[in-house]
Amino acid sequence: MKIFPVSDLNIPELALYNERAETGLYRYYEPEPGLFIAETPMVIERALDAGYEPVSMLGEEKLLRSREDLLERLPEDVPVYSGTGEVLSEIAGYRLARGLLCMMRRRPLPPATEVEQGTSKFPETVQGACKAGQAASRLVILDRVMNPTNVGAIFRSAAALGMDGILLTKGCSDPLYRRAARVSMGNVFLIPWTYIDERIPTHEYINGLKERGFLTAAMTLSEDTVSLGSRDFSGVEKLAVVMGSESEGVSEETAAACDVRVMIPMARGVDSLNVAAASAVAFWEMRKA
Repeated sequence: MKIFPVSDLNIPELALYNERAETGLYRYYEPEPGLFIAETPMVIERALDAGYEPVSMLGEEKLLRSREDLLERLPEDVPVYSGTGEVLSEIAGYRLARGLLCMMRRRPLPPATEVEQGTSKFPETVQGACKAGQAASRLVILDRVMNPTNVGAIFRSAAALGMDGILLTKGCSDPLYRRAARVSMGNVFLIPWTYIDERIPTHEYINGLKERGFLTAAMTLSEDTVSLGSRDFSGVEKLAVVMGSESEGVSEETAAACDVRVMIPMARGVDSLNVAAASAVAFWEMRKA
């Protein structure tokens, strides 16, 4: 494979890295799925494992020399560009983490029903989650969680603690945004996920889940909540955990549609945990026996 050294980032071949915001990459091929940037060797490896198609790679010279194993996984026609750390730091809006970026094609997202039924096309090597073709018993619903760091951390916790799939509402940060995927340590590629059809209000989707046999639990701070730990969820066959936005939490309409409202008890007058931290506690307590 030929590596192209670059000393000037303002060349046409690197325009996608240097000029476009991530929202622009998302829409690059519309109406087809667009592009995203995977950052760090671990994230890139997991994206390749999940079948995402690389378009090009850009990295620091010293890192590329040390990761020939990763370069060998790229198709021969995928260009690799190298530069010094000083040159790469000139990319507008980018601070490289571990010196490696890979432009990749997005894949069409499955409908939410495929995530529920375990039929979406994700790797069968997913650890701690249902096998391909096996219906989900633990779902996570993110309602307008907007911070990409929080989304990435929630994906990491969900993958580690045995959740089977994640469904996002419109308004959530994109799990394939560079920061979200990096914070997740590439776990966005190891757990099935998709967006709920934006034409379906979240509370109506919750009602549909209940009809399909899911117990639905909203993580809220309202007065009629039960304390997490006071109820054993491990024996519940099908459970969906709903977590809300950083500022407003789960909307009242969505919480009212759920079977139960749950809260994490706080000490010393602390009102709540960050949604990412709360997700790890909730997923551990609500995991299936």
